[in-house]
Amino acid sequence: MSELGEYTNAVLTWMKSRPQPDATMRTSAEGLTPMTTSLATTARQLAQWASRLVPTEDDLRLAQNALTDTIAVTLAAKTHPIARIASPLPAGARWSTLGHVLDFDDVHLESTTHISVVIVPAVLATGGDASAYLGGAGVMARLGTALGWGHYSLGWHATCTAGAPAAAVAAGLSLGLDVDQLATAIALAIPCAGGVQTAFGTYAKPLQVGLATQAGIQAAQLARAGATANDAALDSWIELVGGRKPTIGWEASAVPGGLAIKLFPCCYAMQRPIAAVRMIAGRLPNDLSEIGHIVVTTPQSGIKPLIHDAPDTGLEGKFSLQYAVATAILDSYPGFDSFGDEAVSRESARVLMDKIDIEVIPGGTGLLDGCTSITIVTNRGVTIQTELAVPPGAPTRPPTATELLEKAGACGIAELPPLTWASAVELLDTTFPQARTTVS
Repeated sequence: MSELGEYTNAVLTWMKSRPQPDATMRTSAEGLTPMTTSLATTARQLAQWASRLVPTEDDLRLAQNALTDTIAVTLAAKTHPIARIASPLPAGARWSTLGHVLDFDDVHLESTTHISVVIVPAVLATGGDASAYLGGAGVMARLGTALGWGHYSLGWHATCTAGAPAAAVAAGLSLGLDVDQLATAIALAIPCAGGVQTAFGTYAKPLQVGLATQAGIQAAQLARAGATANDAALDSWIELVGGRKPTIGWEASAVPGGLAIKLFPCCYAMQRPIAAVRMIAGRLPNDLSEIGHIVVTTPQSGIKPLIHDAPDTGLEGKFSLQYAVATAILDSYPGFDSFGDEAVSRESARVLMDKIDIEVIPGGTGLLDGCTSITIVTNRGVTIQTELAVPPGAPTRPPTATELLEKAGACGIAELPPLTWASAVELLDTTFPQARTTVS
């Protein structure tokens, strides 16, 4: 026997005798491919949870509400300049970008993420339904919560970091992936799990959300095609970005804590101060020049995303505590017009913002920690005070029918037809067709 033949026999003998890893054999176009997956990895546990989820009636109701709200705020962006910019992108990225650009999409407070604007487009782009949405949304809620406030306070945009692997799960469920493939898809999405808060106030914010959504979709497609990955990548990444391993519990709700519905088209951190000012609108002087001084007291965590003290554009105004107070005083309803460039630059708003002092209470671990207190003192010495802990639209303070109608009106939608996951795809395809050109 030749030396090469002896070497080959030796290798074959060793392979037969060596300890076998925990592996499943998956049939692919190339034959049998070993896919190693450890039961201990977070990706594996999340994949198992999502695969085994049996939605309750409340879960399905949340999914339908999320679909309706997301489609409404996406359609409202029809005339926004970013519709042209994003038109060459694939469907998932395009719809997610448009759904987020107006900052009117829902929020999961425990994870500080915009769940539905990532998961709804990921599901729609891959032909999924409510079950796929709930699996992806549940993973995003759990992963985002595990990343925690420390991760967010470092400047990460958690909607993107938690969103990319969660979108992989949502798309993977839509495509019929098994547990091993879902875990692989999560790992394949990790290289694109980025996004930073310095993008806030620019087109980069909705675009990075759209790209995170698309990263998850592509990861699921690659996993289905037979791509392999080490699903321990998620655990390594969680440690690198300052998170902790999530607890994969079987809570009563697919999305623990529920979703907060925004009633004003701006950062969620502005919902509370705007609502607080609206509570005292009837007590303000008719002549607003009589307002002499305004003090806003707020926990530090409650204003973490509000990075623009003196906004110059409408997008920057969506991330400004000072402008939140000004628009709530000036406008009967702070809607889309209130967050245009001209509105933010108007002299009356500039004058009011100059009269505001911010008193920050150190600490906090979330956008709704503590409460927001606002004190307005007039030139005549009259003091008007207001304080608010939970804004309308929060899970513990669901929006009223009147508030939802007001939001629908702001979106330019008198009434949406009853939506299914299939009809939503047709509606978005018709409204936002993909451009045939490439991004230049």
